[in-house]
This record gives sequence, C-alpha cells and structure tokens, in this order.
Amino acid sequence: MTAPDWWQEIGLPPAAGRVLQHLVTHPESTAAAIAGELGLTASTVERMLRALVEELLVVRVGRRPTRWSASPPRSAMDALLQRRRAQLANVELQAERLQEEYAAHLDRRFASDQFEVLDTPQRVTARYEHLLRSAQREILHLVMPPSVATSAHPERMAAQADAAARGVRFRAVYDASTFDEELSLRTARDGLAFGGEVRLSRELPMKLVLFDDAAAIMAITPADPAAGSLVVYSPPLLRVLKALFDELWEHAAPWSTEPTASRPPPDRLAIDPRSARVLQFMALGMKDDAIARVLGVSRRTVQQIVSDVGTRLGARTRFQIALQAQAAGWLGEE
Repeated sequence: MTAPDWWQEIGLPPAAGRVLQHLVTHPESTAAAIAGELGLTASTVERMLRALVEELLVVRVGRRPTRWSASPPRSAMDALLQRRRAQLANVELQAERLQEEYAAHLDRRFASDQFEVLDTPQRVTARYEHLLRSAQREILHLVMPPSVATSAHPERMAAQADAAARGVRFRAVYDASTFDEELSLRTARDGLAFGGEVRLSRELPMKLVLFDDAAAIMAITPADPAAGSLVVYSPPLLRVLKALFDELWEHAAPWSTEPTASRPPPDRLAIDPRSARVLQFMALGMKDDAIARVLGVSRRTVQQIVSDVGTRLGARTRFQIALQAQAAGWLGEE
C-alpha cells in the first residue's frame, strides 16, 4: 500500500508514512517483518521508526524481539498538528522580526509596510522575479515605452513559462507605440507562445504589473526606468489598480500572431483579414514600420493596403480612412 501524498504535507517522508500505515493494520510488528512486507531495507525501516517515535506516532511494545505498534491515530495526529502549528507560529514571529530588521536597514526605501521603493534596476528585477515565482493565479501587465522587455532577461522568461505551466494566467495590455521597439514585439510574441493573452491600447496612463491581489510594481517615472519603481502592498490601492487594469483590458483591442477575420455587418462589403488588421493597428496610432513588424510584412505592403482601402472608401487621409472603416464595420463591433 502506497502512502498518500498528505504524509509529506505533515513533514513525514513517504517511507515513514508507509511504515505507519502498515503498523495501523499490523500491530506489534518487528522491523524485519515490516521491511519484508513493504520491500524496504532494514536500515530504512529503522530510520523511519525512529522518526515516527520522535513524532509520538509509534511506540515500542516489546523488546525480545523488539516490536512496534502505531499510537492511536486520531490523538497522535492531533498532537502532531498542534506541534506543527506552534512551529509555524514561531516561524511567523521570526519573519516579523526579520522584516523589522530589513526595513530598518533600507535607508528609508520603505515608506511603510504598505509600500517599498526599489531604487536600482537590479532591485526591481529581483523583486519582480520573486513575486513572479510566488504568484498563484494571475499576473497582469500594462506595458508602455520605454519598456524593459522580458526577452532581454532569459531567466525572467523561463520563470514566466514555469508560472504558466502551473496554471498562472498572464494578461497584458500593450500601448500601441510599444511595438515601435523590436524587442517589445518579440516579448509579446514570446508571451503568446506560452499561453499569455495580449491586447493593444493607446495612451496608457502608467506602467504596471499586478501579482494576484498581493502586490503590484509600478514605475515611479514611466519615461525613465532608471528612476526606480514602487512596490505596492496596500489592499485598497491594489483593488484600485486592478479596477484600472480591468477597464483598460475591456476596451483594448485583442491581438495575436494570427490574423483574424473581420466581422462586417451583412450590408457592408467584406474586407480581407490582413487589411482589417492593418486598419485596427492604424486606428490605435501605430506607425507603418511597427504594423509591418507585427504582421511580418514589408512597410511597402502596409502602405499599399492603406492606399487600397482609402481608394475603396473614397477617403484621402489616414484619419478619414479610420473613421470610414469604423463606420463600415471593419474595425470590429460598432
């Protein structure tokens, strides 16, 4: 019989769980008998028995030969859990003391236990990776230039892939102007590759990363990454930042590496998917070079598409094209 996973959760090796499980149904067993029944070595059984005796889960019931029995499981486990709770309470106390010492030696980088100021790129990267590896549910990004692209930090991308593999959801809203940078575009594509979701907006108000409902990192001066970042732990402010992200996400344009078909009203002429994507990006204020990089086409192709659409719509300027394309249903739902 194999030991359930929960043996490890209470601090017992799997082999100790197997020995205890055996003694529950085979009282007054010798170590040799246990080893034979479970297919373990004698030294392993002896070691597991010592661990179980130390936790008061097993008692010696005879000496010639030495025999062993399980303690009454309910009372023995209750006592074990009480000891574990006391140990955890002590760990929490020590963590608080360490936090106080940590804050006292940060040269005022901590405003309080609700905020933390990170004044170097190295500190920002270290805190980002720590929060990334601690996340359990969702990580949310607002990305605007100048960006610190994850692709420039392979270890960060690997940590994101690990988080996605354990079920953490990634959502990001990129300012359309961010894709003027090749590195940012590659980062967005890498995020899509491991299951992240990306949308595009224009004129984002700030750079932000939210980790579950536990913490957020925001640039102190968005235009100057070297100026440092603020880490927010305050629950009320985290709720405000989450509401801001949700609002921006709701009104942002979905983006993927694959073209999507346009959905014009039935009384309108259809447009091919690539032209529709060009118009969507153009309406977000993206430049021709950035649109070309996103779609993997030449700048000349983008310009030709815009010209052809303008001819179809009878529009002369990019602004008129965007307005009439919206009216024609070529930029999505009206």
